[in-house]
Amino acid sequence: MSSASERGRAGGDGVLIDVRGLTMAFGPKVVQRDLDFTIARGEVFVIMGGSGCGKSTLMRHMIGLVRPAAGRVLYAGEDFWAATPDRRDRLMREMGVLYQQGALWSSMTLAENVGLPLGEYTRLAPGRIREVAAYKLALVGLAGFEDYYPAEISGGMRKRAGLARAMALDPEVLFFDEPSAGLDPLTSKLLDDLVLELRDSLGATIVMVTHELSQIFATADACVFLDAETKTQLATGSPRQLLASNEPKLRAFLTRGGTAPEPEPATTRTGP
Repeated sequence: MSSASERGRAGGDGVLIDVRGLTMAFGPKVVQRDLDFTIARGEVFVIMGGSGCGKSTLMRHMIGLVRPAAGRVLYAGEDFWAATPDRRDRLMREMGVLYQQGALWSSMTLAENVGLPLGEYTRLAPGRIREVAAYKLALVGLAGFEDYYPAEISGGMRKRAGLARAMALDPEVLFFDEPSAGLDPLTSKLLDDLVLELRDSLGATIVMVTHELSQIFATADACVFLDAETKTQLATGSPRQLLASNEPKLRAFLTRGGTAPEPEPATTRTGP
């Protein structure tokens, strides 16, 4: 298997997201520079790296919350930041986002939380919105919890409810920001299983920010590794392919704790 970037450029129509020469900066402070990778349709793609390297910042650039200092983000070949504001709004509706804490409205039931984007962006009747919300909650294992409030359920259930809301408008791509943060190992494993189920049953494209090794090796089809020191990516490829990399920082990251699987020999894209 080749790297995500190689598969994407060779696959043409198989590319959903193409990040080209992306530089992220706040004033004179550069967070990451010259990022260059592609994400294929229907894969789980992980943005990984140590704390403070800019993983969540990259996600915010990709979902249209922050304009890059340089470079482009293309969706199915369309340059997001070159599009008109109306077109950008439409492209953003094709993205579902699960934030670290779920970001549910505490005064709303789970069904009301999931139904919120449906009421905002569709003309569905209230009864139909309720039906769709119940269906989305059932997809994430929360059937029967429609009338519960966020405070009445566990942290793992709140994450799943946040995921149901992210899926409300049937987006083409789902973004997860540290989905396992604050979860116990068993709940985290159940969430990993759900991610793979969404990919396999719905054909969803999933972009996930995480530094959790177990989650990376369990779910990722491809990754990009960001380095805080050099402020750029060091490699792209599948996790097992990247274990064969000669880059010391990458190997140290992927083998910490001594529980990494055997590497899979492959050609990976490395360098600044």
